[in-house]
Amino acid sequence: MTTKINAAAEQAGTSTAPKRRRVPVWLWIAAPLAVLGFFAWEYVVSSREVSTDNAYIKADRILIAPQVGGRVVEVAVGQNQAVKKGDLLFRIDAEPLELAIAQNEAAVAYVANSTFANRAKVTGAGTSVSAKRETLAWAQRDLVRMQQLATQELVSRKMLDDARHAVAEAKTDLADAIASESEASAILSGNAGTPLQDLPGYRGALALLAKAKLDLAHTEVRAPVDGIIGMHDLQAGEYINVGQAAMPLVATAPIWVEANFKETELTKMRVGQKALVEVDTYPGVKWHAHVASIAPASGAEFSVLPPQNATGNWVKIVQRIPVRLEIDDANRADAPQLRAGMSADVKVDLVDGGATAGKSTAAR
Repeated sequence: MTTKINAAAEQAGTSTAPKRRRVPVWLWIAAPLAVLGFFAWEYVVSSREVSTDNAYIKADRILIAPQVGGRVVEVAVGQNQAVKKGDLLFRIDAEPLELAIAQNEAAVAYVANSTFANRAKVTGAGTSVSAKRETLAWAQRDLVRMQQLATQELVSRKMLDDARHAVAEAKTDLADAIASESEASAILSGNAGTPLQDLPGYRGALALLAKAKLDLAHTEVRAPVDGIIGMHDLQAGEYINVGQAAMPLVATAPIWVEANFKETELTKMRVGQKALVEVDTYPGVKWHAHVASIAPASGAEFSVLPPQNATGNWVKIVQRIPVRLEIDDANRADAPQLRAGMSADVKVDLVDGGATAGKSTAAR
């Protein structure tokens, strides 16, 4: 009886134990192949292109500053206003510069009149020199006669001394006349016939007049390029100095992308390679671009305080190199407006050889 019970218990225990499921052979083969395929795909993609989200839209930023100082009488643009090249931005009081023009015009006329006076002076000095030479020659002849008569004791010693004094005085007068002639000629560049426009004094006066007219033209500050005015608080009535920043202007063209790639991603990158740009502001919209240039140094080298790796504890950090991407279709009709500072994602096609490959192919 006991034997039957034990046998029944063993049979029941055997029937309730879970059966072990065997893993299919194909799964043992497929799983490693899938992992291997994934890494192979990653390797192929990484060798074909590099991408980064450390990229930003860039544009020329111009700080508008006047070339003349003065009080602002008109501000023609507001913040965030689009302007065209040559549009008036603000105007400075022109009255002081108009007075400067009048003053310099008077100076030019004065120099011209002085030139005519100096020419007359040269002519008069030349006549005076001739007269003084004749007077000196007469005094010398009279002295010779007096000396001959003095040897015969026919004239007094005083008359001889007077003749000698007359010769000395004539020599002095001749020297003064020659000096006056030289002085007048020097003002006329050594030649009384020198044209007025060739005289240094006249050219200097004309230069000052031209500068005054140029300063007057600079009282109207105009946009140097097409763009958009940034934030400013310039108001009419303020006094502004030469070179003082009045307002920023962001040019609408050219627009480019500055992408900061890791140094390890530049191994196959060349100038001229094609790229795709997607801006975070406009998801799904892509711009075609190309590599225009690669910076000669990392961003850290251009910082105000570059890191000194030779001091203190050193930890190696992968550096980033700025790469400039020129957008090829930034002005297409269906493209939304790009603004400086927008974040972007960039992919560069490394299979395209770029300019370097084109040169090597041409060489072959």
